[in-house]
Amino acid sequence: MTDYTTVSIPTELAERVDETIEGTSFSSTSDLVRFLLRSIVIKHQERGELTEAEFEEIAEQLENLGYLD
Repeated sequence: MTDYTTVSIPTELAERVDETIEGTSFSSTSDLVRFLLRSIVIKHQERGELTEAEFEEIAEQLENLGYLD
């Protein structure tokens, strides 16, 4: 059995995510957040280290998608 923890995001962002995932394979905000975090962690593990530039690129991409303010 997998244990879970709670991550808090602003309500406005959660609503935007809900709108964004409509019609996608993501069934909830949690599904999307797990996918995004897993992708970042896998990238980090494959390269051994996530550089500041890579982190900023990921953050910029997420901001452009409306996930970060």
